[in-house]
Amino acid sequence: MIRLSEIKTDAPKKLKKDDIKKEVKKLAKRIGELQHIMYAQKKFSVLVVLQGMDGSGKDGVVKNVFGDCNPSGIDTFAFKKPNEEEFAHDFLWRCHKIAPRKGNLMVFVRSHYEDILIQRVHKWIDEDRVVKRMKAINAFETLLQDDNDTTVLKFYLHISQERQLEKLQERIDIPEKQWKHNEADWEERKLWPQYMECYEYAINEAVVPWHIVPADQRWYRNYMVAKAVVEAMEKLPLVLPTLAAK
Repeated sequence: MIRLSEIKTDAPKKLKKDDIKKEVKKLAKRIGELQHIMYAQKKFSVLVVLQGMDGSGKDGVVKNVFGDCNPSGIDTFAFKKPNEEEFAHDFLWRCHKIAPRKGNLMVFVRSHYEDILIQRVHKWIDEDRVVKRMKAINAFETLLQDDNDTTVLKFYLHISQERQLEKLQERIDIPEKQWKHNEADWEERKLWPQYMECYEYAINEAVVPWHIVPADQRWYRNYMVAKAVVEAMEKLPLVLPTLAAK
């Protein structure tokens, strides 16, 4: 049983920030190399799911970890409130449409888990619906992995309440970051205990395991995500196609 309150949100003291930042650049370059081969081979795909409280650094991960990827072979989808058409379908309908095609790396900034997180916290759905949706999520991710050769990598960016407060305040105090400010983020922050409970449920009930990433320091957060992505992609039998193979 994973309890988020028992997991540290900061980097180990022995690590040196400059060394880790250099390693992140190497790992990002390696991801770009592997993604290039995967795109050419068109046999495998990767889905990266980034979840976390506001200010945990989801956009920062996309920029620093996947910045060396070929734009032709990577897509990013930021989950917002469902539109009218999406509301008219089952909650996974929009996810099926944007699941990565063979050869592509897809990054979900937030994800299908929002439908058992924010909706559960605000009691827009009852507990019976939560259980049913969790089963559907597990079936969806298993389908991608077993039937479509899609590697599903899920990251919970584990930020502390104290660090989140600093990040949200920066969006008020620093002009260059004010475009990120959203008053609703402060309201959601008041529901921190409820969110932690719902995240723990999603993490512990998942069939495809989560990576819990300490997110108080950006450099360590980026390193942990990049390292896990490289390790997963290097396990795939990626090979550049040749004329002989065709």
